[in-house]
Amino acid sequence: MTDSVQIRRALLSVSDKTGLAELGKMLADRGVELVSTGGTAKALREAGLEVKDISDVTNFPEMMDGRVKTLHPKVHGGLLAVRDNPEHAAAMAEHEIGAIDLVVVNLYPFEATVAKGADRDTIIENIDIGGPSMVRSAAKNHAYVTIVTDPGDYEGLMVELEATNGCTTLGFRKLMAARAFAQTAAYDSMISQWFAFADQGQEFPEMLAVNGRLVTELRYGENPHQKAALYTPVGPYTKGLAQAEQVQGKELSYNNYNDADAAFELVAEFKGQQPAVVIVKHANPCGVAQGDTLLGAWEGALACDDVSAFGGIIAVNQTLDGPTAEAICKIFTEVVVAPDADEEAREFFAKKKNLRLLLTGSLPDPRRGGLNVKPITGGLLVQGRDNGAIGFDDLKVVTERAPTDQELQDCLFAWTVARHVKSNAIVYAKDGVTAGIGAGQMNRRDSSRIAAMKAAEAAEKFGWDQPRTVGSAVASDAFFPFADGLLAAAEAGATAVIQPGGSIRDDEVIKAANEAGLAMVFTGMRHFRH
Repeated sequence: MTDSVQIRRALLSVSDKTGLAELGKMLADRGVELVSTGGTAKALREAGLEVKDISDVTNFPEMMDGRVKTLHPKVHGGLLAVRDNPEHAAAMAEHEIGAIDLVVVNLYPFEATVAKGADRDTIIENIDIGGPSMVRSAAKNHAYVTIVTDPGDYEGLMVELEATNGCTTLGFRKLMAARAFAQTAAYDSMISQWFAFADQGQEFPEMLAVNGRLVTELRYGENPHQKAALYTPVGPYTKGLAQAEQVQGKELSYNNYNDADAAFELVAEFKGQQPAVVIVKHANPCGVAQGDTLLGAWEGALACDDVSAFGGIIAVNQTLDGPTAEAICKIFTEVVVAPDADEEAREFFAKKKNLRLLLTGSLPDPRRGGLNVKPITGGLLVQGRDNGAIGFDDLKVVTERAPTDQELQDCLFAWTVARHVKSNAIVYAKDGVTAGIGAGQMNRRDSSRIAAMKAAEAAEKFGWDQPRTVGSAVASDAFFPFADGLLAAAEAGATAVIQPGGSIRDDEVIKAANEAGLAMVFTGMRHFRH
């Protein structure tokens, strides 16, 4: 193994022609022999460069629509030969195999082909075979061969050749080899995922390939002593928070992303509906409201728990306007997420230099599919997204009194919010506004009491005659195992209850609801969130 390798012969075969002509000219000017295939050779010749066809190297024609062209001993022998091994050198001489010092390859656009909805035959034809084989051969033999798979690395290659008088250093070749193996691994994982999920319809394939592309390293993780980074999936995926445009503000942290995603996912529940605002703190909503205007929704959400809202994350379901932005700026806010923001809103936020404004362009479909992956010691837990939904027709009235139309609307609003609250979750809501939220307690009764306590504090602070829990609907993310949690809600003034049902004590809970004059509906669907 040697540190410096002179580049005398290069094999170029790329589907993405970006930067190809410039690179080819630079190599040719240094006296490097260019060997190429099909469309790549044509593009190089059109740039005025002399190119040798791969068939002239192998003495074998391209065939089968180009499926067989580089899978040949004279190609892979030139890539894999250990140059200072006498036996390898003898074999190269005997079979007239010329060494290949540089390989520039990028692969068939499988990802883009799938993303544009191509038919199965077209997708199969865009599975590259020869390309990954050359990449892996060159990367394995990086002691002698330089491999480049990304047009974004062409400039680095040219800088390297200029600095070393047409050579590459071992450090550079090792870096390119690492990137090359990552590239082929990600490429194969995309193919395996397509076969498993799209082609075979498997929910949980025997082998699960999980991959990602680094977007950026973050300042730190949940705590300053933890390192963190943001990745996006390799392959087709739903664009969302990770692709948002950061208009202003300091760098986002791990916690910022986590909390902002919680707010973004919840506000997406109100996609296409009247204005909605979500305020999140530590991944839990502390205020959610809909209103005739975005400003009205903001005021309703804030009044639910303005103490927790300090230093929180805000998400809205439509273009952010100036009056709402001005109101938001009156409290300390870490991040604001919106599909867009008008000029007046941007001007108000510009006065808060540390506030991060993220514009997503749109809201995701809250009912979309997909998998959630959670690491545990020694393994991964994988489950489908909680995309289940219920409507008015899915509700089962179980009490003597049926809910009124308004109570039903409040029930569904509270239920929508509760599915995004950490378990055990209790949410009181009235007229499209959360009145109190109890999250993450070890028992449901305490969640009921905490939510009611927050509502009482808000009433005292804002001088209301009574807490907004009076006359509200209350949602529980899972069934009430005992009547105590439901009775705590009744004590807070709730008049309607929405819960999954399914407890062995359902009859006891229904009886307590009837005695308290409550209307209660069962959804038959649970929404635990841990």
